[in-house]
Amino acid sequence: MIGNRSLWDQSGRFPWLQVRCLGLGALLALTLPPSPLGFLAPLPLALLLAEEGFAAGFWAGIGFWGLYLSWLPESFVLLFHSWLGILPFLPLIALKALSWGILFTLSRRRPLLRIGLWIALEYLTSLGELAFPWGFLGYVLVRAPGRILAAWGGVYLLSWVVLLVAYGLYRRRFWVILPWIALWFWPLPQAMPQHTALLIQGDINPLAKALGEENAQHRYLELTRQGLVQDPRADLVVWPETAVFSLPPHLTSLLGSRPLVSGLGTFDGGYRDRVVLVEEGKVIAYYDKRHLVPFGEFWPWRHLLGGIYGFFFHAFGFSDLQNVVPGKRYRLLGPYGAYICYESVFPRVARHMVAMGAQLLINVSNDAWFGPTVGVEQHFEMGRLRAVETGRWLLRAGNSGITASIDPYGRVVARLPASRPGVLEAPYAFRRGETPYVRFGNWAVLLALLVGLWDLRPRRAKL
Repeated sequence: MIGNRSLWDQSGRFPWLQVRCLGLGALLALTLPPSPLGFLAPLPLALLLAEEGFAAGFWAGIGFWGLYLSWLPESFVLLFHSWLGILPFLPLIALKALSWGILFTLSRRRPLLRIGLWIALEYLTSLGELAFPWGFLGYVLVRAPGRILAAWGGVYLLSWVVLLVAYGLYRRRFWVILPWIALWFWPLPQAMPQHTALLIQGDINPLAKALGEENAQHRYLELTRQGLVQDPRADLVVWPETAVFSLPPHLTSLLGSRPLVSGLGTFDGGYRDRVVLVEEGKVIAYYDKRHLVPFGEFWPWRHLLGGIYGFFFHAFGFSDLQNVVPGKRYRLLGPYGAYICYESVFPRVARHMVAMGAQLLINVSNDAWFGPTVGVEQHFEMGRLRAVETGRWLLRAGNSGITASIDPYGRVVARLPASRPGVLEAPYAFRRGETPYVRFGNWAVLLALLVGLWDLRPRRAKL
């Protein structure tokens, strides 16, 4: 910044590069779910493939992540009634934008390399302590029938498809518009349900429950009674993440022989976020959440950053917050592959459970922490693709929503309105067999990276 020319570079020229890339990143963010504009995603991407250098990638990242994740500070401010909720958002956006800057630097004048590295970067963001697999490009197809391609290569294959269409536009191969349009009108087969589950949406304020101000057991028992009156033939009941801290008495008299899959907050060598299978009033199987939310359920490098964490704990009115104890391995609950909240955005979780023999996926969640923000819909839209990748029905029970039944082709066949108590009569079926994605995994990431590295070959000089 020089004098009062804050919008101008040192030579007095308007910073077109920064503004252009900032805008392209924001436009790209507007095409991801829950936006209905996914079919436009290749347009800003094609223009971004033509941009070069660190600054271009960094400012595109600021535009994309700043808009796409704008719900994060909003939810923290609303939940904790403090503007300090904005502060953790700033370094996250900076780090995300920095990764795009590095990506654009490494792939200067190599668009195929940029595509390969982009997909590799998406994969890498699902690994490690700071894993945050949000905002993958493949999710723009989640509302298109062409999402069925995820059964072959997961969300990473969809990302590759979106980027290759953008590459075609970048190279002025406009015929790529035809297969892209076809993905939005692809005919899908029918999926026939054979059973009905009752998914219970309690809509309980999580802070009030933690402070003992809400009787969660009574709410879930009463909603379950109402659901069984409406549909006494239902053969499964599902309660959401941390629905209760202990199982209510007399469950057997209420449920009879029906199994209950429920989130359960429990202290077993430390606090654990658990989902249990209950039959005849007894827990016969359980699974502890493995993939925890960084800075929400555990505090990375707490021994080094204790003072900083202490400042925020005090600002939000907490004396201290303990880490959730993660589970050590994947477990099945009988025929059910049940996983918890944040784990729905990790493709490997559902994939591993189906490979172990799960015939039905169940996702228990509590998105009430997000507040009335677009983050709830983002989380749901990403998670529904797990049904397509694995070829399984998916039942999702959320405390405040979104509670829904999704068929193996990714269609939402039943859904409750969010932010109100309710019971969903959710159709489903048990299924066997493995999709190519379950069997062969993330081959699309490796192949995209190999194609990208091929772009590093020496080029012949033009005569």
